[in-house]
Amino acid sequence: MIRYGILSTAQVVPRFVAGVKESNDGVVTAIASRGIEKAGKMAQELDIPKAFGSYEELCQSEDVDIVYVAVYNQGHYDAAKLALMNNKHVLLEKPFTMTLAQAEELFAIAKERELFLMEAQKALLLPITDQIQQVIQAGKIGTVHWLDSVTAYPNIDHISWFRDLSAGGGVFRGAGTYPLEYMQHLLGALPEEFKGTLTFPAGQSDAQAQATLRFSNGVLGTIFLTVDLDLPKRMIIYGEKGKIIVPDFWKTDTAEIEYSDGRKETLHSDQKSEFVFEVEHVNECLKQGLLESPIVTKELTLKTVAITEAIYKNNQK
Repeated sequence: MIRYGILSTAQVVPRFVAGVKESNDGVVTAIASRGIEKAGKMAQELDIPKAFGSYEELCQSEDVDIVYVAVYNQGHYDAAKLALMNNKHVLLEKPFTMTLAQAEELFAIAKERELFLMEAQKALLLPITDQIQQVIQAGKIGTVHWLDSVTAYPNIDHISWFRDLSAGGGVFRGAGTYPLEYMQHLLGALPEEFKGTLTFPAGQSDAQAQATLRFSNGVLGTIFLTVDLDLPKRMIIYGEKGKIIVPDFWKTDTAEIEYSDGRKETLHSDQKSEFVFEVEHVNECLKQGLLESPIVTKELTLKTVAITEAIYKNNQK
């Protein structure tokens, strides 16, 4: 079995643990927080054998093969580096790091120590995503010209640090990586040009963001993110013969094809936890001795970090 240790007691953790439990070869053996009380409470709730009151203790544990890092955004780099320096494989939640330099350093450390390192991008590993990609590649909606994404989180204040830019808060850093990488993955192409506009309430991180991308194959992408509006969350892929509508694309099990001639077709996959496919992929990579994912690639992660960093830099006042 592949033994997972978890750094964080964030809201995402129970759902990730459910994915590990549903997987064939994974088991969660330990969880850590910066206080033993939080770690112990979640360990009891989720039936995790060991709880640690520091990240260092978990990363030094001989009962852990891979560390899932889900700490607050600003802490991603330090926590992932700690795990790598203790010779642990790492699955690092999005956004991967705050800067491109940090991301490149983590991949360099992983390569030097022959450790697996991957950004947690579960949307790319969903069965429905494979189906959508097959529809596009088969030409069922014709040549694709435009991808449009809308993501809204009107009730975001349960994340205590979200409105703190220095903590890595903000709607684009928090949610922009999903559509950015989803678009690149579906198209099999990287953006050649991009522009992003962020709006900052006084003294806070960005609450709305709009990004426009031109991919190497000529396709355009638009991304809108907000915590101010309650809008349907979806990705729409527009082709010459129809469009694919993907609701909640980062976790969905369904998509709708609307053809130009009026026909409709529903895509569907069976799933319990949207995290299990990510876990199964990581497990398979580790069993094969891979250092990088062939799907959530180093190139894809670095491009996304670079775009995100540049958009924030260009929007600084």
